[in-house]
Amino acid sequence: MHQKTAQRHTHDETAPETAGATIRWWAPAYDAVAWLTSFGQEKAIRKQALRVAALKPGEKVLDVGSGTGTLGVAAWRKVRPDGEVTGIDASPEMVELARRKAKGKGSGATFQVAPIEALPFGDASLDVVLSTFMLHHLPDDVKVMGLAEIARVLKPGGRFVAVDLAGEGRSVLTTFMTVIGHRMPKDYTQQLMSGMTEAGLADVTEVKTTFGYLAFLTANKEG
Repeated sequence: MHQKTAQRHTHDETAPETAGATIRWWAPAYDAVAWLTSFGQEKAIRKQALRVAALKPGEKVLDVGSGTGTLGVAAWRKVRPDGEVTGIDASPEMVELARRKAKGKGSGATFQVAPIEALPFGDASLDVVLSTFMLHHLPDDVKVMGLAEIARVLKPGGRFVAVDLAGEGRSVLTTFMTVIGHRMPKDYTQQLMSGMTEAGLADVTEVKTTFGYLAFLTANKEG
């Protein structure tokens, strides 16, 4: 039943070639799974990410790995009426769900199928790039390409905000995440920060929050 539905809504868009993990058949359950694995804190985490991003009206924003569109829809409220929010995901099923969510909430956020390693945007064309809970799904080589693409599309002075799992041992909840299959190296946060610097981003910083099992990272595009 689900497979037929997915095919009906995504027949004109195919998943791009990517070595990164792509959520396909269980996309309709993603929001429920996200709520459970965030211990019911998904909404609070999203609000914290937007506080860190400090979006302004009129800004052009990209949400990389936008999933079912929850963050993109919320981000659009911060940049309207003249700003733009686009979400990209390698899963046609997730993009379809995001489009439905945006339409149902009257949001101007748009979503399209694309991989992080080939962003469909011009050089220096965006003010802000957001990424939540997707970088740890990428193989190292794809992560390198993806971060380079993020640096490419940001305007001089543009901002990158990434939220991802923190390194193993940071908190009790980090240990729990390891138990359910998200085993991260102890220095994973430092690896991400080094990767951002190597991609050409500057002022890479971890913003301390109450979510000890997560890393909220910010960086700027020099210009």
